[in-house]
Amino acid sequence: MNEYTLDQYNECVETDCDPYNIKGIREDFPILKTLVHGKPLVYLDNAATTHKPRQVINAVNAFYAEYNSNIHRGVHKLSQIATDKYEDARRTVKSFINAKHLEEIIFTSGTTDSINLVVSSYGRKFLKEGDNVIISTMEHHSNIVPWQMLREEKNIELRVIPIDENGDLIFDEFVKLIDENTKFVSVTHISNALGTVNPIKHIIEKAHESNIPVLIDGAQSVHHTKIDVQYLDCDFFVFSGHKIYGPTGIGILYGKKEFLEKMPPHKGGGDMILSVRFDRTIYNDLPYKFEAGTPNIAGAIGLAEAIKYIDDICIKVIARHENELLNYATNLINELDGVRIIGNARNKSSVISFVMDNAHPHDIGTMLDIDGVAIRTGHHCAEPVMRRYKIPATARASFGLYNTKEEIDVLINSIIKVNKMFS
Repeated sequence: MNEYTLDQYNECVETDCDPYNIKGIREDFPILKTLVHGKPLVYLDNAATTHKPRQVINAVNAFYAEYNSNIHRGVHKLSQIATDKYEDARRTVKSFINAKHLEEIIFTSGTTDSINLVVSSYGRKFLKEGDNVIISTMEHHSNIVPWQMLREEKNIELRVIPIDENGDLIFDEFVKLIDENTKFVSVTHISNALGTVNPIKHIIEKAHESNIPVLIDGAQSVHHTKIDVQYLDCDFFVFSGHKIYGPTGIGILYGKKEFLEKMPPHKGGGDMILSVRFDRTIYNDLPYKFEAGTPNIAGAIGLAEAIKYIDDICIKVIARHENELLNYATNLINELDGVRIIGNARNKSSVISFVMDNAHPHDIGTMLDIDGVAIRTGHHCAEPVMRRYKIPATARASFGLYNTKEEIDVLINSIIKVNKMFS
Protein backbone atom coordinates (compact mmCIF):
# COMPACT_ATOMS: atom_id res chain seq x y z
CA MET A 1 0.00 0.00 0.00
CA ASN A 2 1.15 3.57 -0.63
CA GLU A 3 2.34 5.22 2.56
CA TYR A 4 1.15 8.75 3.26
CA THR A 5 4.41 10.47 4.15
CA LEU A 6 5.54 14.04 4.33
CA ASP A 7 8.34 13.42 1.86
CA GLN A 8 6.04 11.97 -0.82
CA TYR A 9 3.10 14.27 -0.28
CA ASN A 10 5.32 17.34 -0.25
CA GLU A 11 7.54 16.26 -3.11
CA CYS A 12 8.72 19.59 -4.45
CA VAL A 13 10.49 20.61 -7.64
CA GLU A 14 12.01 23.98 -8.31
CA THR A 15 9.11 25.05 -10.54
CA ASP A 16 6.57 24.51 -7.74
CA CYS A 17 7.63 27.43 -5.56
CA ASP A 18 9.92 30.41 -5.43
CA PRO A 19 13.39 29.90 -3.89
CA TYR A 20 13.37 29.79 -0.10
CA ASN A 21 14.22 33.29 1.09
CA ILE A 22 15.13 32.58 4.70
CA LYS A 23 16.55 36.08 5.26
CA GLY A 24 13.35 37.71 4.05
CA ILE A 25 11.22 35.32 6.08
CA ARG A 26 13.11 36.07 9.27
CA GLU A 27 12.66 39.79 8.65
CA ASP A 28 8.90 39.22 8.79
CA PHE A 29 9.07 38.07 12.43
CA PRO A 30 9.84 40.99 14.75
CA ILE A 31 10.37 38.81 17.82
CA LEU A 32 13.38 37.11 16.23
CA LYS A 33 15.35 40.30 16.87
CA THR A 34 14.89 39.79 20.61
CA LEU A 35 17.93 39.33 22.84
CA VAL A 36 17.74 36.76 25.64
CA HIS A 37 20.35 37.22 28.38
CA GLY A 38 22.18 39.45 25.93
CA LYS A 39 22.27 36.80 23.19
CA PRO A 40 20.22 36.45 20.00
CA LEU A 41 17.04 34.45 20.48
CA VAL A 42 17.21 30.93 19.04
CA TYR A 43 13.59 29.87 19.16
CA LEU A 44 13.17 26.10 18.93
CA ASP A 45 9.85 25.71 20.73
CA ASN A 46 7.61 25.78 17.68
CA ALA A 47 5.66 22.65 18.61
CA ALA A 48 4.33 24.58 21.62
CA THR A 49 3.54 27.74 19.67
CA THR A 50 4.91 29.56 16.66
CA HIS A 51 5.77 33.23 16.34
CA LYS A 52 3.71 35.62 14.27
CA PRO A 53 4.82 37.46 11.14
CA ARG A 54 4.15 41.18 10.95
CA GLN A 55 1.45 40.48 8.34
CA VAL A 56 -0.60 38.65 10.99
CA ILE A 57 0.17 41.23 13.67
CA ASN A 58 -0.88 44.05 11.33
CA ALA A 59 -4.12 42.29 10.37
CA VAL A 60 -5.11 41.84 14.02
CA ASN A 61 -4.16 45.43 14.83
CA ALA A 62 -6.16 46.70 11.86
CA PHE A 63 -9.30 44.97 13.12
CA TYR A 64 -9.13 46.68 16.50
CA ALA A 65 -7.90 50.02 15.15
CA GLU A 66 -10.04 50.39 12.02
CA TYR A 67 -13.24 48.30 12.03
CA ASN A 68 -13.71 46.72 15.45
CA SER A 69 -17.32 45.61 15.69
CA ASN A 70 -19.44 42.58 16.44
CA ILE A 71 -20.47 40.49 13.46
CA HIS A 72 -23.55 39.09 11.68
CA ARG A 73 -26.30 41.14 13.30
CA GLY A 74 -25.10 44.69 12.75
CA VAL A 75 -26.43 46.84 9.91
CA HIS A 76 -23.82 49.59 10.32
CA LYS A 77 -20.70 49.83 8.17
CA LEU A 78 -18.13 48.58 10.68
CA SER A 79 -20.18 45.49 11.46
CA GLN A 80 -20.53 44.74 7.78
CA ILE A 81 -16.79 45.04 7.23
CA ALA A 82 -16.01 42.84 10.24
CA THR A 83 -18.57 40.25 9.12
CA ASP A 84 -17.13 40.13 5.61
CA LYS A 85 -13.59 39.72 6.95
CA TYR A 86 -14.69 36.96 9.34
CA GLU A 87 -16.52 35.01 6.64
CA ASP A 88 -13.65 35.58 4.20
CA ALA A 89 -11.44 33.90 6.82
CA ARG A 90 -13.73 30.87 6.76
CA ARG A 91 -13.38 30.70 2.98
CA THR A 92 -9.58 30.92 3.33
CA VAL A 93 -9.55 27.95 5.71
CA LYS A 94 -11.88 25.97 3.43
CA SER A 95 -9.55 26.44 0.50
CA PHE A 96 -6.43 25.73 2.57
CA ILE A 97 -7.57 22.26 3.67
CA ASN A 98 -9.74 21.66 0.58
CA ALA A 99 -13.03 21.15 2.37
CA LYS A 100 -16.00 20.43 0.11
CA HIS A 101 -18.46 22.81 1.76
CA LEU A 102 -17.96 26.18 3.44
CA GLU A 103 -20.30 25.21 6.28
CA GLU A 104 -17.94 22.36 7.19
CA ILE A 105 -15.54 24.92 8.70
CA ILE A 106 -16.30 25.69 12.35
CA PHE A 107 -14.34 28.33 14.27
CA THR A 108 -13.37 27.24 17.79
CA SER A 109 -10.84 28.41 20.36
CA GLY A 110 -8.30 25.77 19.36
CA THR A 111 -7.57 22.07 18.90
CA THR A 112 -8.59 21.21 22.44
CA ASP A 113 -11.92 22.99 22.08
CA SER A 114 -12.53 21.29 18.71
CA ILE A 115 -11.93 17.81 20.11
CA ASN A 116 -14.12 18.54 23.13
CA LEU A 117 -16.87 19.72 20.80
CA VAL A 118 -16.84 16.45 18.89
CA VAL A 119 -16.68 14.35 22.05
CA SER A 120 -19.49 16.27 23.73
CA SER A 121 -21.75 16.55 20.70
CA TYR A 122 -21.13 13.46 18.60
CA GLY A 123 -20.01 11.25 21.48
CA ARG A 124 -22.91 12.02 23.80
CA LYS A 125 -25.49 11.53 21.07
CA PHE A 126 -24.19 8.50 19.20
CA LEU A 127 -22.05 6.48 21.65
CA LYS A 128 -23.60 4.17 24.23
CA GLU A 129 -22.52 1.77 26.95
CA GLY A 130 -20.41 -1.06 25.56
CA ASP A 131 -19.11 0.91 22.57
CA ASN A 132 -15.37 1.50 22.23
CA VAL A 133 -13.24 4.34 20.93
CA ILE A 134 -9.69 3.85 19.62
CA ILE A 135 -6.89 6.35 20.25
CA SER A 136 -3.10 5.89 20.28
CA THR A 137 -0.34 5.85 22.86
CA MET A 138 1.16 9.05 21.45
CA GLU A 139 -1.90 11.25 21.84
CA HIS A 140 -1.77 14.69 23.42
CA HIS A 141 -3.77 14.87 26.64
CA SER A 142 -6.43 16.86 24.77
CA ASN A 143 -7.19 13.74 22.74
CA ILE A 144 -7.22 11.49 25.81
CA VAL A 145 -8.93 13.27 28.68
CA PRO A 146 -12.18 14.23 26.86
CA TRP A 147 -12.68 10.59 25.87
CA GLN A 148 -12.00 9.51 29.45
CA MET A 149 -14.63 11.95 30.65
CA LEU A 150 -17.10 10.46 28.16
CA ARG A 151 -16.10 6.99 29.36
CA GLU A 152 -17.06 7.92 32.91
CA GLU A 153 -20.38 9.29 31.73
CA LYS A 154 -21.38 6.66 29.13
CA ASN A 155 -19.41 3.62 30.29
CA ILE A 156 -17.67 3.22 26.95
CA GLU A 157 -14.31 1.50 26.48
CA LEU A 158 -11.13 3.31 25.46
CA ARG A 159 -8.69 1.23 23.41
CA VAL A 160 -5.11 2.32 22.79
CA ILE A 161 -2.91 1.59 19.77
CA PRO A 162 0.62 0.74 20.98
CA ILE A 163 3.85 2.15 19.54
CA ASP A 164 7.17 0.40 19.06
CA GLU A 165 10.58 1.38 20.43
CA ASN A 166 11.22 3.74 17.51
CA GLY A 167 7.96 5.59 18.12
CA ASP A 168 6.09 4.14 15.17
CA LEU A 169 2.43 3.29 15.60
CA ILE A 170 1.94 -0.49 15.26
CA PHE A 171 -0.66 -0.63 12.50
CA ASP A 172 -1.35 -4.36 12.83
CA GLU A 173 -2.26 -3.85 16.47
CA PHE A 174 -4.65 -1.09 15.46
CA VAL A 175 -6.41 -3.50 13.12
CA LYS A 176 -6.74 -6.03 15.95
CA LEU A 177 -8.44 -3.46 18.18
CA ILE A 178 -11.33 -2.96 15.77
CA ASP A 179 -14.47 -4.97 16.38
CA GLU A 180 -18.24 -4.62 15.97
CA ASN A 181 -18.39 -2.32 19.00
CA THR A 182 -15.79 0.15 17.72
CA LYS A 183 -17.67 3.37 17.02
CA PHE A 184 -14.96 6.02 16.70
CA VAL A 185 -11.24 6.45 16.00
CA SER A 186 -9.39 9.59 17.11
CA VAL A 187 -5.66 9.86 16.41
CA THR A 188 -2.95 12.45 15.99
CA HIS A 189 -1.39 13.09 12.61
CA ILE A 190 2.02 14.05 14.01
CA SER A 191 3.12 13.38 17.57
CA ASN A 192 4.06 16.52 19.47
CA ALA A 193 6.38 14.49 21.73
CA LEU A 194 8.12 12.29 19.15
CA GLY A 195 7.62 13.90 15.76
CA THR A 196 6.21 10.63 14.39
CA VAL A 197 4.09 11.05 11.30
CA ASN A 198 1.28 8.53 11.50
CA PRO A 199 -0.13 6.73 8.42
CA ILE A 200 -3.46 8.46 8.79
CA LYS A 201 -4.63 7.70 5.24
CA HIS A 202 -4.39 3.97 5.99
CA ILE A 203 -5.96 4.40 9.41
CA ILE A 204 -8.92 6.20 7.87
CA GLU A 205 -9.30 3.61 5.12
CA LYS A 206 -9.23 0.71 7.58
CA ALA A 207 -11.75 2.39 9.90
CA HIS A 208 -14.07 3.21 7.02
CA GLU A 209 -14.16 -0.44 6.00
CA SER A 210 -16.29 -0.86 9.13
CA ASN A 211 -18.08 2.51 8.75
CA ILE A 212 -16.21 3.96 11.73
CA PRO A 213 -15.77 7.76 11.71
CA VAL A 214 -12.28 9.16 12.23
CA LEU A 215 -11.03 12.37 13.80
CA ILE A 216 -7.51 13.55 12.99
CA ASP A 217 -5.68 15.87 15.38
CA GLY A 218 -3.75 18.09 12.99
CA ALA A 219 -2.33 20.52 15.52
CA GLN A 220 1.24 19.45 14.73
CA SER A 221 0.79 18.78 11.01
CA VAL A 222 -1.15 21.63 9.44
CA HIS A 223 1.89 23.93 9.28
CA HIS A 224 4.33 21.23 8.15
CA THR A 225 2.50 19.42 5.37
CA LYS A 226 -0.23 19.92 2.80
CA ILE A 227 -3.63 18.95 4.20
CA ASP A 228 -6.40 17.83 1.86
CA VAL A 229 -9.35 16.59 3.88
CA GLN A 230 -11.13 15.27 0.78
CA TYR A 231 -8.09 13.24 -0.22
CA LEU A 232 -7.66 11.93 3.31
CA ASP A 233 -11.42 11.34 3.60
CA CYS A 234 -11.28 12.05 7.34
CA ASP A 235 -14.60 12.75 8.99
CA PHE A 236 -13.19 15.39 11.36
CA PHE A 237 -9.94 17.37 11.29
CA VAL A 238 -8.88 19.84 13.98
CA PHE A 239 -6.08 22.36 14.40
CA SER A 240 -5.04 25.54 16.23
CA GLY A 241 -4.19 28.95 14.83
CA HIS A 242 -1.22 29.57 17.10
CA LYS A 243 0.60 26.51 15.75
CA ILE A 244 0.42 27.85 12.21
CA TYR A 245 1.87 31.34 12.84
CA GLY A 246 -1.55 32.76 13.69
CA PRO A 247 -3.08 34.17 16.90
CA THR A 248 -3.80 32.25 20.06
CA GLY A 249 -7.39 31.48 21.03
CA ILE A 250 -8.56 30.51 17.55
CA GLY A 251 -8.89 27.06 16.03
CA ILE A 252 -10.73 25.03 13.45
CA LEU A 253 -13.03 22.06 13.49
CA TYR A 254 -13.57 20.60 10.05
CA GLY A 255 -16.36 18.06 9.95
CA LYS A 256 -18.12 16.37 7.09
CA LYS A 257 -21.47 18.04 6.57
CA GLU A 258 -23.35 14.76 6.95
CA PHE A 259 -22.01 14.40 10.51
CA LEU A 260 -22.28 18.03 11.58
CA GLU A 261 -25.92 18.23 10.53
CA LYS A 262 -26.81 15.31 12.82
CA MET A 263 -24.85 16.61 15.82
CA PRO A 264 -26.54 18.78 18.47
CA PRO A 265 -25.04 22.16 19.45
CA HIS A 266 -22.15 22.05 21.89
CA LYS A 267 -22.99 25.37 23.57
CA GLY A 268 -26.06 27.55 23.80
CA GLY A 269 -26.23 31.31 23.36
CA GLY A 270 -26.32 34.00 20.74
CA ASP A 271 -25.84 33.42 17.01
CA MET A 272 -26.34 29.64 17.24
CA ILE A 273 -30.11 30.09 17.14
CA LEU A 274 -32.77 31.06 14.61
CA SER A 275 -35.51 31.58 17.18
CA VAL A 276 -35.83 31.40 20.97
CA ARG A 277 -39.07 31.03 22.90
CA PHE A 278 -39.55 29.74 26.42
CA ASP A 279 -41.21 26.62 25.08
CA ARG A 280 -38.87 26.00 22.14
CA THR A 281 -35.58 27.02 20.54
CA ILE A 282 -34.79 26.54 16.86
CA TYR A 283 -31.10 26.15 16.18
CA ASN A 284 -29.24 27.95 13.44
CA ASP A 285 -27.88 26.32 10.30
CA LEU A 286 -24.28 25.21 9.86
CA PRO A 287 -21.73 26.44 10.65
CA TYR A 288 -23.29 28.88 13.13
CA LYS A 289 -25.01 26.12 15.10
CA PHE A 290 -21.61 25.45 16.70
CA GLU A 291 -20.45 29.06 17.10
CA ALA A 292 -22.30 30.38 20.14
CA GLY A 293 -21.60 33.89 21.37
CA THR A 294 -19.23 36.53 20.10
CA PRO A 295 -16.38 34.67 18.40
CA ASN A 296 -12.70 35.52 18.29
CA ILE A 297 -13.14 37.79 15.28
CA ALA A 298 -9.61 39.18 15.34
CA GLY A 299 -8.27 35.65 15.77
CA ALA A 300 -10.11 34.36 12.71
CA ILE A 301 -8.86 37.29 10.63
CA GLY A 302 -5.32 36.73 11.90
CA LEU A 303 -5.53 33.01 11.16
CA ALA A 304 -6.57 33.72 7.59
CA GLU A 305 -3.59 36.06 7.21
CA ALA A 306 -1.27 33.35 8.58
CA ILE A 307 -2.64 30.86 6.06
CA LYS A 308 -2.10 33.32 3.24
CA TYR A 309 1.46 33.80 4.49
CA ILE A 310 2.06 30.04 4.37
CA ASP A 311 0.53 29.82 0.91
CA ASP A 312 2.69 32.65 -0.39
CA ILE A 313 5.85 30.83 0.69
CA CYS A 314 4.51 27.39 -0.37
CA ILE A 315 3.88 24.61 2.12
CA LYS A 316 5.88 22.15 0.03
CA VAL A 317 9.07 24.16 0.15
CA ILE A 318 8.54 24.88 3.85
CA ALA A 319 8.34 21.12 4.44
CA ARG A 320 11.55 20.58 2.52
CA HIS A 321 13.37 23.29 4.48
CA GLU A 322 12.19 21.88 7.81
CA ASN A 323 13.12 18.35 6.79
CA GLU A 324 16.65 19.54 6.05
CA LEU A 325 16.82 21.10 9.51
CA LEU A 326 15.53 17.91 11.12
CA ASN A 327 18.10 15.73 9.36
CA TYR A 328 20.90 18.16 10.11
CA ALA A 329 20.09 18.37 13.81
CA THR A 330 19.48 14.62 14.13
CA ASN A 331 22.86 13.77 12.68
CA LEU A 332 24.67 16.21 14.99
CA ILE A 333 22.86 15.07 18.14
CA ASN A 334 23.50 11.41 17.31
CA GLU A 335 27.22 12.18 17.41
CA LEU A 336 27.10 13.43 21.00
CA ASP A 337 28.08 11.12 23.85
CA GLY A 338 25.56 10.76 26.62
CA VAL A 339 22.70 12.20 24.57
CA ARG A 340 19.88 10.00 23.27
CA ILE A 341 17.02 10.88 20.94
CA ILE A 342 13.60 9.59 22.01
CA GLY A 343 11.60 8.71 18.92
CA ASN A 344 13.28 7.53 15.74
CA ALA A 345 10.26 6.80 13.59
CA ARG A 346 10.64 5.98 9.91
CA ASN A 347 8.75 9.14 9.05
CA LYS A 348 9.28 12.18 11.29
CA SER A 349 8.61 15.87 11.19
CA SER A 350 10.33 18.83 12.81
CA VAL A 351 10.63 17.51 16.37
CA ILE A 352 13.63 16.10 18.25
CA SER A 353 13.04 14.94 21.81
CA PHE A 354 16.16 13.92 23.69
CA VAL A 355 17.51 13.00 27.10
CA MET A 356 21.01 13.24 28.60
CA ASP A 357 22.68 10.73 30.88
CA ASN A 358 23.80 13.31 33.42
CA ALA A 359 21.25 16.12 33.29
CA HIS A 360 17.52 16.34 33.88
CA PRO A 361 15.55 17.89 30.98
CA HIS A 362 14.57 20.87 33.14
CA ASP A 363 18.25 21.56 33.84
CA ILE A 364 18.98 21.28 30.14
CA GLY A 365 16.28 23.79 29.29
CA THR A 366 17.44 26.22 31.97
CA MET A 367 21.06 26.09 30.84
CA LEU A 368 20.15 26.44 27.15
CA ASP A 369 18.09 29.51 27.97
CA ILE A 370 21.25 31.21 29.23
CA ASP A 371 22.58 30.89 25.69
CA GLY A 372 19.35 32.33 24.28
CA VAL A 373 18.09 28.93 23.12
CA ALA A 374 14.38 28.32 23.77
CA ILE A 375 13.31 24.68 23.89
CA ARG A 376 10.51 22.85 25.71
CA THR A 377 11.09 20.46 28.60
CA GLY A 378 8.71 18.13 30.42
CA HIS A 379 6.18 15.52 29.37
CA HIS A 380 4.69 17.75 26.65
CA CYS A 381 1.12 16.87 27.67
CA ALA A 382 1.90 13.33 26.51
CA GLU A 383 2.55 11.44 29.73
CA PRO A 384 1.70 8.01 28.25
CA VAL A 385 4.60 8.47 25.81
CA MET A 386 6.98 9.16 28.68
CA ARG A 387 5.76 6.04 30.50
CA ARG A 388 6.25 4.01 27.31
CA TYR A 389 9.95 4.93 27.34
CA LYS A 390 10.25 4.80 31.15
CA ILE A 391 11.43 8.40 31.42
CA PRO A 392 9.98 11.35 33.37
CA ALA A 393 10.44 13.94 30.64
CA THR A 394 12.43 14.97 27.58
CA ALA A 395 14.04 18.08 26.22
CA ARG A 396 12.39 18.96 22.91
CA ALA A 397 13.68 21.08 20.06
CA SER A 398 11.10 21.77 17.36
CA PHE A 399 11.62 23.63 14.12
CA GLY A 400 9.66 26.17 12.12
CA LEU A 401 9.88 27.90 8.78
CA TYR A 402 12.17 30.66 10.11
CA ASN A 403 14.82 28.43 11.73
CA THR A 404 18.30 27.98 10.30
CA LYS A 405 21.19 25.54 10.43
CA GLU A 406 23.22 28.24 12.18
CA GLU A 407 20.66 28.21 14.99
CA ILE A 408 20.98 24.44 15.24
CA ASP A 409 24.73 24.87 15.58
CA VAL A 410 24.06 27.16 18.56
CA LEU A 411 21.77 24.49 20.03
CA ILE A 412 24.39 21.77 19.62
CA ASN A 413 27.18 23.86 21.15
CA SER A 414 24.94 24.69 24.08
CA ILE A 415 24.08 21.00 24.61
CA ILE A 416 27.79 20.18 24.58
CA LYS A 417 28.38 22.80 27.29
CA VAL A 418 25.59 21.34 29.42
CA ASN A 419 26.97 17.84 28.95
CA LYS A 420 30.43 18.91 30.09
CA MET A 421 29.08 20.84 33.06
CA PHE A 422 26.98 17.97 34.44
CA SER A 423 29.56 15.32 33.66
